[in-house]
Amino acid sequence: MAQRVAVVGIGQTRHTGRRPDVNDGELINEAVVAALADAQLTIKDIDTVISGNMDFFEGHYLNDAMLSDYNGAFMKRGCKVNTGGSVGTAAVKAGCTYVAAGLSEVALVIGWEKHDEASATSCIITIADPCLDQQFYVGAVGGLALLAVDYMHRSGAKVEHAAMVRAKASENASRNPYAHVRTKLSVEDILKARMVIYPINFYLMSPTSVGACALVLACEERAKKISNKPVWVKDYVTAHREYGTDIFDYDPRFELEQSFTRCATKLYKRNHITNPRQEFQVFEMYAPDAYAEMAWLEEFLICGKGEGWKLVEKGITTREGEFPVCPSGGVLCTNAVGDSGVVRIAEAALQIREDAGEHQVPRDVRQALVSGYGGCNWTDLFILTKTLD
Repeated sequence: MAQRVAVVGIGQTRHTGRRPDVNDGELINEAVVAALADAQLTIKDIDTVISGNMDFFEGHYLNDAMLSDYNGAFMKRGCKVNTGGSVGTAAVKAGCTYVAAGLSEVALVIGWEKHDEASATSCIITIADPCLDQQFYVGAVGGLALLAVDYMHRSGAKVEHAAMVRAKASENASRNPYAHVRTKLSVEDILKARMVIYPINFYLMSPTSVGACALVLACEERAKKISNKPVWVKDYVTAHREYGTDIFDYDPRFELEQSFTRCATKLYKRNHITNPRQEFQVFEMYAPDAYAEMAWLEEFLICGKGEGWKLVEKGITTREGEFPVCPSGGVLCTNAVGDSGVVRIAEAALQIREDAGEHQVPRDVRQALVSGYGGCNWTDLFILTKTLD
């Protein structure tokens, strides 16, 4: 019989653009120490360590082996996870699986990225076909621009609505001490930014961040002894679909329906969720650009087709709104790729624990939705709850 899993410890570093004061291991250790302190445990209490990171982004390989002295993994079971942008949520899922299967009682999950070591885009562009479309492929922003244009054409959304999403994110991030870009921006400020690839300008795309996040996961028996407010991982679903990068044969709507909507449909059905907008009090969505947040509200069945931008326009997705989305500031303000998904879980758990400080939503968060996203349209979707009911 599967064991129930809870988040009992949370640790984040501050996120920034550069950390020349620490090496990779020292960065990780900051998050690990914070997570263990939050759980009031020591590394001796941990029996499994899961490491999540896009190591090619730092220009090296198999870094979990060379960093075991810093993350406490030496002589413990565990694994390394590397799945693209979804690496953080995939790592948490791996940790949950170890605990649920009875292979572990207390697991440590670490996501991290030190983007000041090398160029992530130089790595990402290598997936393009070198003969056909590498001259058109400029990394993640190119694919996201295609999705943004498609969404604008089919929904009626405008650049101004994307700017509203980014302004909301900046307000939330300004309250979050762990966020990278904490500057408050107005819609007018955002619209004046230089264009990167139409319709995505400098402020409408996620930054390149340096940081780490660690979670302590425990089985039900241990969780109740460790924490007086454990956050339960009720369920999670994954869907992904391999795709080519041929820009002449790419249907973004089909790709997302095969990933996001399939995940949402399956997760909601088996957890008897009939109205996600009412049954979840917060959604920490992995949205790497401002248009994605609007479009993916629809793909995750939070609203009908063509209604995502209308929720933004009405203020429904603000921290104080009816359905808060990314009260932490989200990936739009903090994106150390290896830890972005772990941070989504961490931030949702903090909201449920009522420990989010100045960016706490003004309501009782009983149930939270969390998503992760990455290459091959890899989607992870989690439900976190305050109680086991």
